[in-house]
Amino acid sequence: MAELTVYEKPTCSKCRALAALLGERGIDFERVNFHLDPLPEEKIRELLRKAGVGPRDVLRDKELAELGVGDPSDDELIALMVEHPQLLQRPVVERGDRAVLARPPERVLEILD
Repeated sequence: MAELTVYEKPTCSKCRALAALLGERGIDFERVNFHLDPLPEEKIRELLRKAGVGPRDVLRDKELAELGVGDPSDDELIALMVEHPQLLQRPVVERGDRAVLARPPERVLEILD
């Protein structure tokens, strides 16, 4: 099985639930706390491409509203996600050439086959 990487915020309940689900199944994974080590623009674009989604699909709307930036373009959204990691929903799971926003955590099963 290709290596599994979980991009998370350890205090997030969905992230903890995902870690428990993977642990119950005996699946090893690498954890990346992207709130301490923000993802560069290239990595965010890669994850979006692998997941087949756009930046609005992984956006935390409430946090965007709190920044008061109006209606940014997709490129502006990605730049904002680099600068403000809290805008990116979590957890995001990457395995090989696939990725998924694991909300709910069971969505990770889509890339474990």
